[in-house]
Amino acid sequence: MAHEIEFELQDSTEVEEPKKYKVLLLNDDYSTMDFVIDVLTKVFRKTNDESTNIMLNIHNHGKDICGVYTHEISATKVAQVKTMARDNGFPLKADMEEE
Repeated sequence: MAHEIEFELQDSTEVEEPKKYKVLLLNDDYSTMDFVIDVLTKVFRKTNDESTNIMLNIHNHGKDICGVYTHEISATKVAQVKTMARDNGFPLKADMEEE
């Protein structure tokens, strides 16, 4: 005896894009411009020219966006900046905010 089983398939499956977060570097009076450029090239994979422009924006405006990522990647980048700053004796801070 065969059993028939019916399945109702949904026509569309909604998949939400993960929320994105901006990672910002904040200006301070102690971190050197060269160190900030180093962080931008190593942590955020920016070119030297991009790093210089972002560093100048941070210096002149108090902060600037270094990149936009998923929550996990943003949190990792913030932690990498904190570790790099601590290891080099600078108070450079990074923050993340939802886009």
